[in-house]
Amino acid sequence: MELRQLEYVVAVAEEASFTRAAARTHVAQPGISAQVRRLEEELGERLFDRSGRTVTPTAAGAAVLPFARAALSAVASARQAIDDLSGLVRGQVSVGMVTACPVDLMPAAVADFHREHAGVEISLVEDDSDGLLAGVASGRIDLALVGLADGGPTGIALQVIADEPLHAAVPPGHELASRSSLPVRTLAEHDLIALPRGTGGRTALEAACARARVVPRIVIEASDPRVLAAMAQRGLGVAVLPDSGWEDLALVPIVRPELRSRLVLAWRDAGPASPAARALIAFARDALAVRMRSDDDGSEAT
Repeated sequence: MELRQLEYVVAVAEEASFTRAAARTHVAQPGISAQVRRLEEELGERLFDRSGRTVTPTAAGAAVLPFARAALSAVASARQAIDDLSGLVRGQVSVGMVTACPVDLMPAAVADFHREHAGVEISLVEDDSDGLLAGVASGRIDLALVGLADGGPTGIALQVIADEPLHAAVPPGHELASRSSLPVRTLAEHDLIALPRGTGGRTALEAACARARVVPRIVIEASDPRVLAAMAQRGLGVAVLPDSGWEDLALVPIVRPELRSRLVLAWRDAGPASPAARALIAFARDALAVRMRSDDDGSEAT
């Protein structure tokens, strides 16, 4: 019994014709007939009734068909497994990281992935969130860590890694430092220090100001939150920052509406084509989720 014989049996049964089965499998019709006949001789039973206008399976043929399909499916799965393994050995992936991302978050996950899949070539892209999401949507970037104020574009799958409120950060002696909260309307009356356009924090700020019908007065932009904090410490404006334990700054919650910024993993919802990209996405989703939970607990990620 040979795999090609089982393939021909399935083709004849599904096409109800030796001629159509031959066209489907790209084999001459006499060749298919001869191979099916040999299998029938080996099994001692006729597998097809050839007496009518169409070819139909006999009882023996109907009994063989599920096993023939299962065997062909198993072979296809084995070939796919080898293709996936080869893709991991020779694969390439592109990883995006938002400019204002915590410095060690994505590089740590990429380094761990590389240790497990040393044959995969990895390219890193740094951009604002809008640019990275466009790259993911086009397929140029396989996986990106981006900042968002709300939901992402259609066709892109998201996994939230962190979701935190934004605060007004000022020196302890500032007029706002003693307040328990700060409405967006009041925030907009001050000189602001913020992340650049295209980042999740900036988008959240502008969306909240639009809802409050005010225009933010942004006097300084910087892609690194640490730079924003340093500028605020020197009295150059009110920095809009996540609650990350900034030293020498008073953090006042922003309300009406509340400002929140999310850090999310983004990849194409339709699924990446390459095995290497699939492996990277699965690895990063698990690794970053574990890391952020460990950070929340105040413990080291393992």
